[in-house]
Amino acid sequence: MLAVNYSTVRDNLKSYCDIVCSDNEEVVITRKGENNVVLLSVDQFNALNKLAKNTEYLHMLDRSFSQIKEGKCSSHNLIEVEDE
Repeated sequence: MLAVNYSTVRDNLKSYCDIVCSDNEEVVITRKGENNVVLLSVDQFNALNKLAKNTEYLHMLDRSFSQIKEGKCSSHNLIEVEDE
């Protein structure tokens, strides 16, 4: 992970975009008196987003299994759908 100030990134944006995409490197853009930001490739972003969604789904499953173990569930018959 690289940390570079805003002015340097602004003056060399293409170079930093190339580094991010070709080397899978994250670039932390530091901004004086402001929150820092991170430059990353769309592939890295998509992978992080997928991981977050998978983690959220696994937590939902864990909660569901806990509810089943605690008896906080009910059973239902399946609805039969007739072929048309």
